[in-house]
Amino acid sequence: MASEKPVTPTEDQLEILEYNFCKVNKHPDPTTLCLIAAETGLSEEQTLKWFKQRLAEWRKSEGLPSESGSVRD
Repeated sequence: MASEKPVTPTEDQLEILEYNFCKVNKHPDPTTLCLIAAETGLSEEQTLKWFKQRLAEWRKSEGLPSESGSVRD
């Protein structure tokens, strides 16, 4: 399987991603993820990867384990 090159979102894309992360849902369902990806112009895989990394950062800043499936915000 070919791995995608890491993509750095543009400022506009980051604004959309951050808005959705903070105001909409830290755990987007597949439909929401698809809509966010379409809005940003990123692939669903890139969008999902961004959300996973951002969630890990958020958990760390909140003093929570970076990976935890049992506790939802």
